Amino acid sequence: MSDGSPPAPARRGTPRTADRSAVVVGGGLAGVTAALALADAGVRVTLLEGRPRLGGLAFSFRRGSLTVDNGQHVYLRCCTAYRWFLDRIEATALAPLQDRLDVPVVDVAKPEGRRLGRLRRDPLPVPLHLGRSLAAYPHLSLAERAAVGRAALALKGLDPADPALDGQDFGSWLAAHGQSARAVEALWDLVGVATLNAVAGDASLGLAAMVFKTGLLSDPGAADIGWARVPLGELHDRLARRALDSAGVRTEVRTRVTSVSVNGNGAWSVQVPGGNLETDAVVLAVPHREAHDLLPPGALDAPERLLRIGTAPILNVHVVYDRPVLARPFLAALGTPVQWVFDRTHASGLRTGQYLALSQSAAQDEIDTPVAELRERYLPELERLIPGTRAAVVEDFFVTRERTATFAPAPGVGRLRPGARTKAPGLYLAGAWTATGWPATMESAVRSGVSAADAALSALGRPRPRHLFEFEEAA
Repeated sequence: MSDGSPPAPARRGTPRTADRSAVVVGGGLAGVTAALALADAGVRVTLLEGRPRLGGLAFSFRRGSLTVDNGQHVYLRCCTAYRWFLDRIEATALAPLQDRLDVPVVDVAKPEGRRLGRLRRDPLPVPLHLGRSLAAYPHLSLAERAAVGRAALALKGLDPADPALDGQDFGSWLAAHGQSARAVEALWDLVGVATLNAVAGDASLGLAAMVFKTGLLSDPGAADIGWARVPLGELHDRLARRALDSAGVRTEVRTRVTSVSVNGNGAWSVQVPGGNLETDAVVLAVPHREAHDLLPPGALDAPERLLRIGTAPILNVHVVYDRPVLARPFLAALGTPVQWVFDRTHASGLRTGQYLALSQSAAQDEIDTPVAELRERYLPELERLIPGTRAAVVEDFFVTRERTATFAPAPGVGRLRPGARTKAPGLYLAGAWTATGWPATMESAVRSGVSAADAALSALGRPRPRHLFEFEEAA
């Protein structure tokens, strides 16, 4: 929260002048990125966030002595914009990447018991970097592995930006390319559900092609996984605020914007309880339905399209055991309702025992299930999946629910996602739901903030800070 003192000089970018100002509405990753980019170019920026914290839907909270992330968030080496963001807030060392992609995949469906496979890359060019891993993947038959290879080559030839792909569903494409139900479960959905928040049959082929081409078929290291070794609040709230303060951004939390409008002199007026702010430019970096309600008349053609963008939930199951039960930092699962399991012991501050977080994407069927029922369902599944849990005592069990965690990547969603610019001069949109070409990820959110800031800087006559676009060169 600002203390009312004048903004500090910008840490980067051109010298600050008072002739251009902007208000960013929303303090998630998109809003923080836009605010930093504008401030780095010398614009006087105010960031308004209705919650008492920054970070949007990637945040932490306290539960007794634990610091809990609302959900597990990961990124990939190909997420160059989010990596730029981490560097900008001086947090790269706190969310490192794997040296090399390595995903343990445990299947507990077969009567003979659990079976471990791995998806990992070799230091070879694409597509040979995954060849040995796929050839030895025990969860698919030899024929299924060969069919996966053929489908991957066909996928590599698709253009994710082709509008025709947006209207098709990924599941039908996979079936047409010889993928069995087992191959979809054990490979395509294993990756796709976690990145798209939808099963293949419910996902746009364009978005799915973008995910698999960029993550698995662009560069050998593109799919190496990174995740925060500290609570997300340390990154997206505390360090983000420090970066904003250093850049001279005035940050106001617990401040909900009620409307935005243009004054008679062409300046923008942003209404908040008890007053309003006048500014040259406004970036709406809020969820799409909230953006719809704040848009002034005429700002978008057919603004009702925003309301046709669906949402998809994510459920997170949190279990604290009295002893260590899992030696790996994470694993993926097959033959069980469990999708991904992460060890959050150290990050949460737990001193004894082990804290596991289960990330359950596309959780439409379970998002409103009572905690007691989820406990009865998931604890036995963990015993099947992780033998060490069988003798352990459960000291805590709780769930976190994000009912509108992401936009739904359904076929046709691409034509509903607007760009950063609106028809109202000086008003811009940001958020993972805008037309970034990416699904609803942290990467998409940061890219949207960059796009909104770039559009605003062009209109304000301010130069682009070169460091802001370094991630484009690294892509």
